[in-house]
Amino acid sequence: QVQLVESGGGLVQPGKSLRLSCVTSTSGFSFDVMEWYRQGPGTQRELVAQAFRFGSNQYADSVKGRFTISRDNPRNTMYLQMNDLKPEDTAVYFCSAKQGVNEYWGQGTQVTVSS
Repeated sequence: QVQLVESGGGLVQPGKSLRLSCVTSTSGFSFDVMEWYRQGPGTQRELVAQAFRFGSNQYADSVKGRFTISRDNPRNTMYLQMNDLKPEDTAVYFCSAKQGVNEYWGQGTQVTVSS
């Protein structure tokens, strides 16, 4: 069973940065796409960023220019660098990895942006 573990969340002031990590229990090279999602209070889970094994990274309009997704396949790790954080970025952030028809999820890490 593939496991994903997120870390790096926390409480941060508006305008500051955080970097989230997602470590997988199997080789990062095996995933066709790895993604970050988030779910804020009272909202549906939304796709934030995608990193494809082949192809360009994709971002939600709300985070373009502020967030950067990256994959370090030899280290089985995916990152989400979040800059210029806003209160509306407050959410539980989840990582996901797709391998063929299989999809795996982490447990999530809380990010709170507040002064």
